[in-house]
Amino acid sequence: MSEATIDPAQLSGLELLRTAMTMPSRPPFIGDLLGMEVEELEQGRVVFALRTRPDFANPLGTTHGGICATLLDSVMGCAVHTTLEAGAGYTTLELKVNYIRAVPTGGQRLIATGTTIHVGRTTATAEGRVVDEQGRLVAHATTTCVIFRANR
Repeated sequence: MSEATIDPAQLSGLELLRTAMTMPSRPPFIGDLLGMEVEELEQGRVVFALRTRPDFANPLGTTHGGICATLLDSVMGCAVHTTLEAGAGYTTLELKVNYIRAVPTGGQRLIATGTTIHVGRTTATAEGRVVDEQGRLVAHATTTCVIFRANR
């Protein structure tokens, strides 16, 4: 199937993410800006990774918390998206992040995993964890998403 013949409204959330992330001319997403790599896309589970860099620094010289927050929002939201039927969408309604440790900006690899907790008719919840290269917890979060279903 060529990119020109893909109808996103006909793809499940998981199919849409898998298709979009592997297309040569995929749509832009926040991950491009931060250098996110898609490691895993499964039903209810998503793993993304990135490497820190100096331009991620906060005034103290460590990685800004917004980097982990964006990483967590991305994996948790995409985990919810993988569970949706064709034509349905979502948006983040609430995001709660807990920061555990500071992260250097010099190329530290961060791995984020998002998993769904509950997917209902109108809302979904998910949790996420960011670990460093040594497997140490850096941040964890929960989210609530609102689901928009196609009119049937």
